[in-house]
Amino acid sequence: MNTPAATHRKRRVRREQLSDEVANRLRVDIVTGALRPGTFIRLDETAAALGVSITPVREALRTLRGEGMVALEPNRGHVVVPLSRADVEDIFWLQATIAKELAAAAAQRITDEQIDELQRLNDELADAVARHATEEITAAEFAFHRAFNRSTGRIKLAWFLLHVARYLPGQLYAGDPRWGASAVAGHRELIAALRGRDVDTVVRLTADEFADAAERLLARLDHL
Repeated sequence: MNTPAATHRKRRVRREQLSDEVANRLRVDIVTGALRPGTFIRLDETAAALGVSITPVREALRTLRGEGMVALEPNRGHVVVPLSRADVEDIFWLQATIAKELAAAAAQRITDEQIDELQRLNDELADAVARHATEEITAAEFAFHRAFNRSTGRIKLAWFLLHVARYLPGQLYAGDPRWGASAVAGHRELIAALRGRDVDTVVRLTADEFADAAERLLARLDHL
C-alpha cells in the first residue's frame, strides 16, 4: 500500500531523474555547439521540446549554472556560456588522466572471465555499428567501458571518471560510422593487450581513445 510519504518520495525521485536527463541533454547540446554561446534557454520552450514540465528544466539549469555552463542574467533568463578550446582540452585531459590510472589497474587485476565479458560487449557494439543503430551504439560503448572500469576494483576513481564523462557527448560519436569502426577495432586491440597483461599498451590505447575523441569534438566545433 502506498502511503502519502511513499508517493511523495517516488515523485521526488522521478523529478530528480527527469532533471538529470534534461541536464544531460542540455549539457551535450552545449558541448557539441548545438546550443551556441549567448543562446538563451527558455523554460517553457525547452520543457515543450523535451516533453517535460518546467520544474525539471529549472532544476537542470540550476545544475548547469553550478557547472559554469550557463549563467543567469537578471530579467532575461539563462544564457549559454562560451566553451573555449582550452575548456574542451581540459575536460578531456582530466578524463584521460583518470582513465589511464584505471587502465593500468585493469591490466593488472582483470580476470579472464571479465576479459571474455569485454569481448562479448565489443561484439554487441560491432553489431550495433554494422546496423547504424545510434542509440544501441551509445549504450554498448557505455556498457563496455563500465565493465572495463569495474574490473579495476577502484570504484571511487571509476565514479569520478563517470562524473566527468557527463561532458563526453556519446551521441555525437555514435552517429559517425568511421568512429564506430575505429572504436570496435580499438577495443579489440585493448582486449588483446589485456589478455597479454601488457600494462603499457593498455594505458596507451586508453590515452589514444580520449585523444581521438577530443580531436573529433574540436574539429566539429571549429566548423560551426
